[in-house]
Amino acid sequence: MVHVNYFAVLAAALAVFVLGWLWYSPLLFYKPWMRLRGMDPVAAMAGAKMPAGKLVIELARCLVLACVIARLVALLGVSSWMGAVHVGFALWIGFPVVLLTGSVLWENIPWKVAAIHGGDWLVKLLVIPIIVSVWH
Repeated sequence: MVHVNYFAVLAAALAVFVLGWLWYSPLLFYKPWMRLRGMDPVAAMAGAKMPAGKLVIELARCLVLACVIARLVALLGVSSWMGAVHVGFALWIGFPVVLLTGSVLWENIPWKVAAIHGGDWLVKLLVIPIIVSVWH
């Protein structure tokens, strides 16, 4: 059985939850992301209220992701930040990049939307392994 530090998992999940919120906020990519989806960012912000249920589900997604990555990092014996970066980058290339490329090719998702989502996934898949690998 592998040892997983669940405090590190919780910290990693909370970190990427906050970073994801920032990623899609007006501070970073909210306006281009909304425009690319055919929505007016100003009008959307005027009546914007995030449903609590969606936030709870997003936090749960972050917890599941952090837990799975923590177990993988432990199984691989990664204990340095550089090893964690390698794991995170490999996960990013192997999963979100491949899946988002398919969405662009076959579902007509604009490549700029995929790039915004891909950047969010890169941040998540780098931050989580770093936190769970260096926090013993």
